Amino acid sequence: MEPGAGTKLGTKYLNEAKRVLKSGGKFVCLTLAESHVLGLLLSEFRFGWDMSIQAIVSESSKKSAFQTFMVVMVKGKMGVVQTIKSLLDQSAEYCNMKQANAVIRALGNENIIRESYSSGVDALLSLRDLQLGAIGDLKVVVPGRRRQFILGEPETSLYCYKAVLLDAKKKTETFVYHCGVFIVPKARAQEWLFASEEGQWHVVESAKAARLVMVFLDSRHANIAMDIIKKDLSPLIKDLEPGNPEEEAPIPFMMAGDGVKQRDVLEEATSEITGRMVVEDVVYENADGDQGSMPEKMFRRLMFGRSSGLVQSEALLIRDPHSDETDKKNKNASATSKKRRNQKKGSKNSLRIDHSFLGSSYHSSIISGLSLVASSLSAASASGKKVSTTVIGLGAGCFPMFLRGCLPSVDIEVVELDPLVAELAKKYFGFSVDEQLKVHLGDGIKFVEDSVAANHSASNGSASNAIKILVIDVDSSDLSSGLSCPPENFVEDPFLHKAKELLSEGGLFIINLVSRSSSVREMVVSRLKAVFEHLYSLQLEEDINEVLFASPSERYLDINNIDAAVAKLNDLLKFPVDVESDIKKLQRLQ
Repeated sequence: MEPGAGTKLGTKYLNEAKRVLKSGGKFVCLTLAESHVLGLLLSEFRFGWDMSIQAIVSESSKKSAFQTFMVVMVKGKMGVVQTIKSLLDQSAEYCNMKQANAVIRALGNENIIRESYSSGVDALLSLRDLQLGAIGDLKVVVPGRRRQFILGEPETSLYCYKAVLLDAKKKTETFVYHCGVFIVPKARAQEWLFASEEGQWHVVESAKAARLVMVFLDSRHANIAMDIIKKDLSPLIKDLEPGNPEEEAPIPFMMAGDGVKQRDVLEEATSEITGRMVVEDVVYENADGDQGSMPEKMFRRLMFGRSSGLVQSEALLIRDPHSDETDKKNKNASATSKKRRNQKKGSKNSLRIDHSFLGSSYHSSIISGLSLVASSLSAASASGKKVSTTVIGLGAGCFPMFLRGCLPSVDIEVVELDPLVAELAKKYFGFSVDEQLKVHLGDGIKFVEDSVAANHSASNGSASNAIKILVIDVDSSDLSSGLSCPPENFVEDPFLHKAKELLSEGGLFIINLVSRSSSVREMVVSRLKAVFEHLYSLQLEEDINEVLFASPSERYLDINNIDAAVAKLNDLLKFPVDVESDIKKLQRLQ
């Protein structure tokens, strides 16, 4: 363990010491406990060993400038984590406490790690942790064993990967593979089949592997060829292979596709604001169509290149009955080859967007969350008044078009920063404006600020008596912040206070929140709590989206009888939405 030589030889030595010891056997190490030596001992004997440390008393006449320590490791049950027993705090009379204090601090940090592993929390392990026995003997398949871990390290692989090790729940003779790798692309990582534990066991069963290692790709792997990823993974997976690798068949790589069976790209466009965008028609695998009219359901999607694999908007395509009448007339006309070509070319035009369908489940959650102000919406509808609704972020325009048809009592103003996005929405997604639905091209934050100023001027500073709704449905171009939706400046204090002013004494401020970071999510929630008196959350089970509903007061809120509010909202909706199921997931945060 010379400082400049690295840990390779020391690790090899310790592995042999561990190998030759039987259960209950002891390994005793006399050491000066330099940081690089102690660090290796602590990590190598973390799982399945009882560990203690004490200072060695030296004769006063031969007192050395350096303190010697005795570290004792007793081989126990594999996978069990024990905190380290230390007698150093009792050694002040005969110990070099300056040296001992450094050791005490290292032990304290190590015990924090060990306590997190033994607490029952599913702590994220490394491949090395697994090799050291963190979850037991890797050479043996343990039915029902499942553990998340990080596969790969900067020193041993090109990339790191989030992975899950799953040992099949039942031993069976029908296993085709002793070990397999299942790669999940980023575009499908949030599907129930791959994101949930129950879904993962379904994948194990269908893979017919005794052990399956699911590997999840993310944005770090977006532009990497699959052959390179497989080559990078191969030696890492070998360390997880059960049994005797020399006697087993090669490990197969399996992969989940993006679920698309048929794809037709309609347009690729690039703007300075959003970057690359793609409009495409797709047919998903196992997507049944409506009886008669279309054999398979077809969807039109808007994709943003900056969010690899993320479907920004999705709409259902249906037959246009008016086009069908035209097609019948064409079929009765002279069947020249030119006309046949024209009919084939025009067949795409016989499809139109179904604006009574919401492709995104979080949009349905937004509609369901309007139960919180159902009485005000009902009163506005009865009196013929319109409820002012501002939506920041147009996308393909599917949500505002649905909102216009579903709730005729709302007056909608949509704000979109990128003119090309608005152009694509009109060209491919049937988006249109009228007296009830208007679009403003510009910055959403400035629009809200201007609206607040206009309200103050119109009312001479007095409070408005009309309920307002403000929806933030914008993705972020800066994925490094840990906040995918919305951009960070929409959840900073200056804008939150402006949003509160816009709502005056009531109404709803709605945010589509997407963040994989729990700390970022807590930051957003705490900021909203500081500004708004009431805060609710609707978390989607099979997605990373969370819809937050905030209000400055309970003036317009139906919080005392939510069941009655749901019934009122259902009476108002012109399109079907499963409000009852959504509202069961509504949680009050403040």
